[in-house]
Amino acid sequence: MINIKKFAVMMGLVLAPVLGQVATAATVAAPVTDVTAPADTRDIVQEIINVVGLKPRFELRAADIDNAAAVVYNGKRYILYSDSFLSKINNAVHTDWGGVSILAHEIGHHLNGHTMSRSGSNPEDELEADEFSGFVLRKMGASMADAQAAIDLLSEEENSRTHPGKRYRLAAISKGWKSANDQLLASAQGPQPDQRAIVPRTRPAAERQIASAQQQRPAATQRQAASTQRVSMDSRSVLTRVNFTKAPREQFYVTTRLNLVHMTEDGVRVIGKLAKTNNPDYPYYFQSKMMDTVFVTEEGYLVNKRGQRVGHLS
Repeated sequence: MINIKKFAVMMGLVLAPVLGQVATAATVAAPVTDVTAPADTRDIVQEIINVVGLKPRFELRAADIDNAAAVVYNGKRYILYSDSFLSKINNAVHTDWGGVSILAHEIGHHLNGHTMSRSGSNPEDELEADEFSGFVLRKMGASMADAQAAIDLLSEEENSRTHPGKRYRLAAISKGWKSANDQLLASAQGPQPDQRAIVPRTRPAAERQIASAQQQRPAATQRQAASTQRVSMDSRSVLTRVNFTKAPREQFYVTTRLNLVHMTEDGVRVIGKLAKTNNPDYPYYFQSKMMDTVFVTEEGYLVNKRGQRVGHLS
């Protein structure tokens, strides 16, 4: 992980811990210039707004600033951002979700009414905006690691007068991400079998626990086989993408019916099912006769029976 101070030197930026700083009409030093945001940035903001289903009562503006901020100027709300800053963040964290999370955080300030106060930034508001960011990014398809990447890089370890420390901010993002994840799974159609698979940290225990969990499965659940039946699917039926490390070019998805499907030249094939466990660290696993058991961590990582990471959800 890149240290924020080293990153600032490397990128030639002067970054105080002001990510998510809330400015009011009284604190905006310069007028907001009429610089139209690039189309791709506007599209991202529209996606964020679509997720929460609210009408945006702010304007997006590219500006000559060091980072990004939610501000009020002359009674109008703005999201100001530096396009080069967002690009550098994405490059540093190796994912485009970094810039998306920053924009979502600033939008969270407006939608939560933080910019209506003249008190400026405070830890409570920052955590609310962080939680909103985590919620939105999960709805948009980001893994928890993707949702946390920018804050993990930019935030300070210790609390300050205006901003909470890194661990609190990451926890807030995690809370929002999990809330959205629970909503997505609850809205999924079809049964969600409650299995008892447990993946302990050590290999011998893992093998014993998993074997025990398989023995405890109801007979009806054991008979649920991964089907190779060809099915049709559109984007509305996709819950999340599944990325397997050993098959980076292949397309796998979890549908709203919790099926694990593989996009092939012959069509869409069902190869497994997402099922629940009773372990909070590994709350789900893929039930399939076409591949070894793969568990899903609460952060959205995929691990095998030995606890080795084999992919992630996105």
